Amino acid sequence: MTLVFGTRLSVLVTSSCSMIYIILNNFMKTIIIILIMLTASTISGQELSPRAYWPAPNGTKLCILGYSHSWGDVLMDPSLPITGVDSRIHVGILAYQQTINFFGSTSKFVIEIPYVIGNLKGFLDGEPRTRNISGFSDIGLTLSANFIGAPSMTPSEFLELLNSPHPILGASVKILVPSGHYEKDRLINVGTNRWAIKPELGFMMPLNDKWLFELELGVWFFADNDEFLGVTRKQKPITATEIHIVRRFKPGFWAALDLNFYTGGKTIVNGKLNADLQRNSRFGITLVYPIARNQSLLAGFSKGVVTKSGEDFFSILLTYNLLLN
Repeated sequence: MTLVFGTRLSVLVTSSCSMIYIILNNFMKTIIIILIMLTASTISGQELSPRAYWPAPNGTKLCILGYSHSWGDVLMDPSLPITGVDSRIHVGILAYQQTINFFGSTSKFVIEIPYVIGNLKGFLDGEPRTRNISGFSDIGLTLSANFIGAPSMTPSEFLELLNSPHPILGASVKILVPSGHYEKDRLINVGTNRWAIKPELGFMMPLNDKWLFELELGVWFFADNDEFLGVTRKQKPITATEIHIVRRFKPGFWAALDLNFYTGGKTIVNGKLNADLQRNSRFGITLVYPIARNQSLLAGFSKGVVTKSGEDFFSILLTYNLLLN
């Protein structure tokens, strides 16, 4: 039963990812060059991403079909001036990841396409508000590179790293493209109507042959939204820190304890600085288990542990991961 389900699902996901791959095949070089330029010149801090800098053999192609559900004090944009939030947000995610050779280093290019359905309730200036949303959210593009400890590898060289892991230092840049559905006369939207970019450093240290320690330090920078209810809305940067303790059980089977902390993000609306500093932390658990030679499942759960500026919500994440080659 599991094998039949996995086979049917892999056919569906392969078909969807093939469409993305055909498009990317023509534009991959251009996109990578743009991302490299942005890195050289250089939503929210809620992310919990263990093993973000773990390498893979050069040319590895991965398709990801995911679903997340968040409930509680959660908004698509946590800096909005809404209190007493009680929301239910469902997000479907289709992503494609490819490992490339970046000047001799193991690098990854990732594109994420999210679709959001949600019901949001809260109070604006003491008045109750309800909003149902649906549509595509902002597309995410990420380019990461491991500069120390993970050169571009063949499959046999990657197996050597698995058997004898060593420290890895990497960096990445993530861009949110303002492609999501946005209504300029609405306070709550699926899209943000602005560009956002997050440069980050990542460090991974093996504690022994089974345990890994990971640390990620990044900063979100936001462009202005010139169509925010008829005025301009700006937002100050958000610094984000992630810590992960990873336990490897066997190839493809691992678990992680995840913790983050993020602060900043005050907004300026029509020239007025708002008292909406974000200073929160989340704790999570992640588990990945292989179900076939080229397929795996990921399950994650997270909750707020420090919620001085709201965002006290729960979230679950489920993904189906298909290795394409």
